[in-house]
Amino acid sequence: MGVKAKIAPSMLSSDFANLASEAHRMVEFGADWLHMDIMVRPLSSKIRCRNCSFNFTLQFGWVGFLLCSCSNFYGFAFSCVGLGNTDDSVLLAQYELIKLSVFIFDGLLAVHFVPNLTIGAPVIESLRKHTKAYLDCHLMVTNPLDYVEPLGKAGASGFTFHVEVSKENWQELVQRIKSKGMKPGVAVKPGTPVEEVYPLIDSENPVEMVLVMTVEPGFGGQKFMPNTMDKVRTLRKKYPELDIEVDGGLGPSTIEMAASAGANCIVAGSSVFGAAEPAQVISLLRNSVEEAQRNS
Repeated sequence: MGVKAKIAPSMLSSDFANLASEAHRMVEFGADWLHMDIMVRPLSSKIRCRNCSFNFTLQFGWVGFLLCSCSNFYGFAFSCVGLGNTDDSVLLAQYELIKLSVFIFDGLLAVHFVPNLTIGAPVIESLRKHTKAYLDCHLMVTNPLDYVEPLGKAGASGFTFHVEVSKENWQELVQRIKSKGMKPGVAVKPGTPVEEVYPLIDSENPVEMVLVMTVEPGFGGQKFMPNTMDKVRTLRKKYPELDIEVDGGLGPSTIEMAASAGANCIVAGSSVFGAAEPAQVISLLRNSVEEAQRNS
């Protein structure tokens, strides 16, 4: 098998207050890549005053005061909450305003890929100043095209988007990713048929990696889902030279399943950062992949 083992500690499990030193530590311990989970919620909504038709756009997370054209003074807070256990985490923008009835709101509902907020382009840019490591960026967003230029400028090395949100524009997305000097990859959720990524691999301008999620995206520390290995086995048989990455619940107790199925890029968060000897865990993960390749 021509693909190399690549171990990518997930920085989502690192100490965010010491991100640069954590990155340096992982590289010293033998990491090939640093896995960066990009989760954002660029939620906003337009509002207008019933009295004077004053228009204003509130962004997620804003808290403050609004003075409209007819001199009415209002306090507001704009936040999000999850609604149920839907696959795409439907979020409802909640507004708390004094004299709420004065305002008309447009577009209260928005669908976003995951409910959490984590690393964005500014953090990638800051981290890039402190490391030459390969920054393997996994975008759990509904609009990945909007992040190609910012992440390219920030210094991202790889840009992996989800097939579930890119069915209409993946060709343009791959082209733009490559034009910014990044390696394009496509991710697939546990419930998505693996066949959906075939066109992106078989294209004249293909993705260069497939990330098979072995947990539901959005949260660290979840349990590994063994049934997702069928996707890995299918991909490895069909594409022997493809980089196949797995992410979620990977560690000493699950690596053999992933390695024997054909995964060569291993993302591990809690099992590495939570270990007494992270270097030993990284070495174990690599050895498992290489042994499985020798025996295949």
